Amino acid sequence: MKAFKTDGEVKSFCDRVRQTSWDIHAYHGPGHLEKVYENALAHRLRKAGLVVGQQEPIRVYDEDGTAIGDYHADILVEGWLILELKAVKLLAPEHTAQIMGYLKSARLQHGLLINFGSFKFEIKKYAL
Repeated sequence: MKAFKTDGEVKSFCDRVRQTSWDIHAYHGPGHLEKVYENALAHRLRKAGLVVGQQEPIRVYDEDGTAIGDYHADILVEGWLILELKAVKLLAPEHTAQIMGYLKSARLQHGLLINFGSFKFEIKKYAL
């Protein structure tokens, strides 16, 4: 897991993922299943030299630190950035709650919620 020294480094890294996601949306457009976008994004990020896991199991911890299970992130980049992908008409509050819950219970700091399903590309950065 890469340790960043500044918020600027995190922002720059997320900007790379954001641009790659935008390029996929511009090329493929809305209308595909979420899995198509997941495969395209993982492929392009790997081509860019990043370590990418698809349906990556992430350990979930309880408040006292006890491991209580796993969930599978759509994409985990470089072991620290969760990408939660959607292919829906509009993002809803439950999508935000989902990624925030993942970050908190997995004890990770950064995530991107990306919606490929709308004509207007949507991406939102979340941090604990």
